[in-house]
Amino acid sequence: MGMTFAEKILATKSGQSKVEPSQIVTVKPDRLLTHDNTAPIISKISEELNEFGVASHEVPVIVLDHVIPAANEKTATNHKAIREFVERFGIRNFFDVGTGICHQVLMEKGLALPGNIIVGSDSHTCTYGAVGAFATGIDRTEAAALMLTGETWFKVPQSIKMTLKGALKPPVSAKDLILHIIGDIGADGANYCSVEFHGDLPNLSMDDRLTVSNMGVEMGAKVAAFPADKVVEDYFASIAVKPGSYEALWADPDATYVQELKYDLSTLEPQVACPHTVDNVKPAGELKATEIQQCLIGTCTNGRASDLEAAASILEGKHISSRVRLLILPASRSELDTALEKGTLQILVAAGGILLPPGCGPCLGAHQGVLAPGERCLSTANRNFKGRMGCKEAEIYLASPATVAASALTGRITDPRDI
Repeated sequence: MGMTFAEKILATKSGQSKVEPSQIVTVKPDRLLTHDNTAPIISKISEELNEFGVASHEVPVIVLDHVIPAANEKTATNHKAIREFVERFGIRNFFDVGTGICHQVLMEKGLALPGNIIVGSDSHTCTYGAVGAFATGIDRTEAAALMLTGETWFKVPQSIKMTLKGALKPPVSAKDLILHIIGDIGADGANYCSVEFHGDLPNLSMDDRLTVSNMGVEMGAKVAAFPADKVVEDYFASIAVKPGSYEALWADPDATYVQELKYDLSTLEPQVACPHTVDNVKPAGELKATEIQQCLIGTCTNGRASDLEAAASILEGKHISSRVRLLILPASRSELDTALEKGTLQILVAAGGILLPPGCGPCLGAHQGVLAPGERCLSTANRNFKGRMGCKEAEIYLASPATVAASALTGRITDPRDI
């Protein structure tokens, strides 16, 4: 009997010929991601660091992105402590304020590769499954231990096979696809499972896959992975990553799955996740009476140049409703530069958009775009939990860039096909 993607990569990395679900394995991850939370992580192990140092100068990747620029003295002090840690221990992969959101930065810098095991003290580390990596979030204590030892352990997950057929019909996008899937199976429908995507995958771009994998954790998945096919190979070629620098792994044809699901992309319509759970999904057309006060286009889920272009194609030559604030949050400096070169940001700003620095800010309610009681925000982010954007008495709806842009024009949730 063949192995799933998760079984194969965990067997390979733990030095075994075969592993099975629920088996415990010890591995040495290829990358450990931390961000602003590096400060509390290293404070847990300050004595051990003084005595032993770090296990690797290459494995840790630190990106300052959550509260940038620093919004208060506490944040600034944490950032300072992280910079001092990086210099003292010779951490080679450090990206300071303004480089971008950690998940986008790892991709752009070629630090997330097929066949890698990547862990991060951020739940959306599952993003890198888009390139055939076993990528998942861990907690801060695990991250601290890994920084010292270079090792961690996993329970081999069961696997779910999702077969995607057909192609999306614009303005329907990958965000609508993943919201539909989460609404279908529920927020716990893939708990501690490795979700594999199969089928007509050439119809999904690299950006599409990043959006889908990013939200894998919102259905409880440990991993949400695509194979390293030609789309992935072409992406790495575009950022000068040599084909021989990684070894891709994928599931065997006769692998065993705990569940198999199929989705027809051609039948999907614009989706919206309603408060206060990501699986509370409804078609955008059913929410036409829902007024909104703020729109957010960006984040690690939908802040790439292609996402901004989708919004600009709807907003060009128009202006947003006077009742709405539109925040534009590029995923990285590189994506911001691309959007500038193409004229995309000029269109969005002319339409009334407010450009924010590449980072996480409003997504988690850290700063910039915090909501007031009774307000509603329609966002391209990945979570809509109560209090997520800084106010427990506000409401967050999730949708695609096209749906958010269309809604910014009308001041209420709008199916972009109606614009």
